[in-house]
Amino acid sequence: MKTYTNQLTSIRWTHFLGAMLTVAFMVSAAIAAGPTPVNLGTAGNFASLAKTGISTTGVTKITGDIGVSPAAATYITGFGLIKDASGTFATSSLVVGNIYAANYTAPTPTKMTTAIGDMQTAYTNAAGRMLPDYAELYAGNLTGKTLTPGLYKWSTGVLVSAAGVTISGTATDVWIFQIAQTLTLANGAMVTLSGGAQASNIFWQVAGKVTLGTTAAMKGIILCQTEIVMNTGATLSGRALAQTAVTLEANAITGPAVNVVENVLVPQKSGLLQTYRNRSIEFTVPSNGKATLTVYNTIGQEVATLFNGEAEAGKDNQVQFNTTGLAKGWYFSKLESDDKVNLDRMLIAK
Repeated sequence: MKTYTNQLTSIRWTHFLGAMLTVAFMVSAAIAAGPTPVNLGTAGNFASLAKTGISTTGVTKITGDIGVSPAAATYITGFGLIKDASGTFATSSLVVGNIYAANYTAPTPTKMTTAIGDMQTAYTNAAGRMLPDYAELYAGNLTGKTLTPGLYKWSTGVLVSAAGVTISGTATDVWIFQIAQTLTLANGAMVTLSGGAQASNIFWQVAGKVTLGTTAAMKGIILCQTEIVMNTGATLSGRALAQTAVTLEANAITGPAVNVVENVLVPQKSGLLQTYRNRSIEFTVPSNGKATLTVYNTIGQEVATLFNGEAEAGKDNQVQFNTTGLAKGWYFSKLESDDKVNLDRMLIAK
């Protein structure tokens, strides 16, 4: 168990957050390889999200919510929308989930504005990651390659031909692909996951158009600044998040499963903070005295104070963490006691 002397009280909050993120990454690095995941905010509640429209031809099947904003519901085409009596969402035989649009009844307009803002923030975050582990790798042609966890950057487009590409790592590892131009999966190309790698930890940040060829099989979160096009029979295990439109043709999109059990908080490091099911956290302190346990999101906002009082040394102190109202994504918990600070990175999934 590692603790860190509290030297943060005399520096500004922005410096504190930087130190906090740095230490939290160091703490979790032994378990999770690659960069810190991109926080999707409420955009992570959608299997497909777009600003100008989502259209489909043929028999598409989407598992998860979809939505558009600032576009109206008339820009969701081919789904045969059935508006709910509440007016806040619609349903479709092609969607296992709800369908939202900016012109639906309140609070949907606010919900969608927030989701689009979170999508754009996530894109900017992914695009702004510095010090890539790999730059211009394979000149952008990933066909037949195996990609380990890390931050990848290309100033060109990226191509995966029919032979496909393998993404290999554990369930906690992370991949971010920064692509300055287009991303193309050729007809029949497959993204294969091995070693327990999770689609929810793979982020494709693409400035140009994303094209998935006929029967291509994509894995991961697509954060696209322009259009996402899926040709006949292409599939996506992940999310299609576009800042223009998503165009579908008899496709299947399945929101990725998150590697957690019973929708609970999952720590990335064992030690001072121990997490159990049913959203309870146990912690111990080195000596009797005042202790505080707080939770922050990845932009430094405090989202919860779980404990603020006297704690007994050597005792397993248990608190409940009610995650209702919190977006899925990464958070940081901070335990302070006896002039020491312990930080942990954690994932909330719903």
